[in-house]
Amino acid sequence: MASTSPESAAAAAAGETNDPIHIRRLELSDHERGFLALLSQLSACPDLTASEFAARFAELAAQGDDHVILVAEDPSAPERRILATGCLFVERKFLRGGGKAGHVEDVVVDAAARGRGLGLRIVRRLVEIARDAGCYKVILDCTPELRAYYAKCGFVEKGVQMAVYF
Repeated sequence: MASTSPESAAAAAAGETNDPIHIRRLELSDHERGFLALLSQLSACPDLTASEFAARFAELAAQGDDHVILVAEDPSAPERRILATGCLFVERKFLRGGGKAGHVEDVVVDAAARGRGLGLRIVRRLVEIARDAGCYKVILDCTPELRAYYAKCGFVEKGVQMAVYF
């Protein structure tokens, strides 16, 4: 009997069985598959050496399920470039009886791969992971232009974002 990953089972349930795109956790080898170049389509993301990437990867991996980075790749493509990514980190709180809140960050789809539902799949999977982790809410920040997109993902507008950048 063949086993399937949760991502594969979710894809099959969503009718995506013919879709070659695979949603999985970030791997160390994704440094060579264009992960940082993809992130640079979202915000400033200077390249890291392989050792710098490995050090940050290890640091984030040590957080286990409290910091999850998903990527989308086409395993049938020769170079297996990363086409989309998104991150979930879980904040442990005193509120709500020691509850947890999920934060979705760094969602980006490669410009050449947009319109294929990859971002939606990544975000929905991150929300599932947050739900399974016992989070009482999942939040994200986005630009006004992306309100409708994230509404399709099940998010509703709530409050105002404020920030201090350094």
